[in-house]
Amino acid sequence: MAADPTVRDDRTARTAQDHPVYVIGGGPGGLAAAHALRARGIRAVVLERSPGVGAAWRGHYDRLRLHTTRRMSALPGLPIPRAHGRWVARDDVVRYLEQYAEHHRLEIVTGVEVFRVERTGSDDGDRWLLRASGGRELLASAVVVATGYNHTPHLPDWPGRDAYRGELLHARSYRNASPYAGKDVLVVGVGNTGAEIAVDLVEGGAARVRLAVRTAPHIVRRSTAGWPAQATGILCRRLPVAVVDLLARALAALSVPDLAAHGLPRPRTGLYTRARQGAIPVQDTGLIDAVRKGLVEPVAAVESFEDHKVVLADGTLVAPDAVIAATGYRRALEDLVGHLGVLDERGLPRVHGPRSARHAPGLYFTGFTTPLSGSLRELARDARRIGRTVARAAG
Repeated sequence: MAADPTVRDDRTARTAQDHPVYVIGGGPGGLAAAHALRARGIRAVVLERSPGVGAAWRGHYDRLRLHTTRRMSALPGLPIPRAHGRWVARDDVVRYLEQYAEHHRLEIVTGVEVFRVERTGSDDGDRWLLRASGGRELLASAVVVATGYNHTPHLPDWPGRDAYRGELLHARSYRNASPYAGKDVLVVGVGNTGAEIAVDLVEGGAARVRLAVRTAPHIVRRSTAGWPAQATGILCRRLPVAVVDLLARALAALSVPDLAAHGLPRPRTGLYTRARQGAIPVQDTGLIDAVRKGLVEPVAAVESFEDHKVVLADGTLVAPDAVIAATGYRRALEDLVGHLGVLDERGLPRVHGPRSARHAPGLYFTGFTTPLSGSLRELARDARRIGRTVARAAG
């Protein structure tokens, strides 16, 4: 790890070469971008608010594995070791990220949180000013924001939530099923996280597991006859949305049983259409069998809390011992860059990868999309393209 980055000192004259590219975030996207820049002779400094790289991965639940294959999830310049298997486990992802940073000798400063990015002018041209913890003011020639799609846990403000007397936690705080053995648990949200936690609870001995569903998800097999769903996503990424929707519907009819009788009907909106809206399909790691066997019970969405009970959208009252909210995350970019006019109405960057907004040249974003082709694969592609673009600009 590097020493603290240079703090801005207006009394000291600097040349353009003195200002590094600051990469905000020490996850896969930030590390890949830093390596791609360094490989082109550009000094890149990673600023990570946590004590180590891969902080988001360290905080995930124990059973988590990549839903993308090892070979198609590696970052530029270093394969994921074969010993980690085809579907890499959480702890092995963390080990790989640590190895990646060391292998490429990346300049990383931990324990530094960036609160705001501002455009500034200087004697040698426009620069970026980063206001960070400890009163730091850092000058950058360019900035890569890689704070991650899953940045800040989102817990809906359900009526009566604060007065609820049962156990309520966000999925971010869930580690394994041990504390819930023999208990009645309601999991809220049927994305990949909610689906996996529900299965984990069943396998861990929970007495009853219900899964609150607002919108039925698309469910796909992670692998069919050895062919990973990720590979299909890569092949389809340039096809028209309507075509992919039709192909996905046909494939689902052949490979995924109809669970409508169990409370999970097939979605009416196409798979790719939903993915473009940010709702990626659920990759099956046991949910289908658990629902068919009645071990996971889909129920209506949560509407509110009432004393020790949960009120569902269909009027049903349930009284679980614990409620685990797999209700997603916020990107939390508003304070950091919201004043720059680079975010859309959902709080996501208007442009990403190697492109910068016309009025914010040199400000790049990576890791804020949910591609069917795999997030790590796209982070690697973004990193290479950002490296090329910054190198041309520095030219």
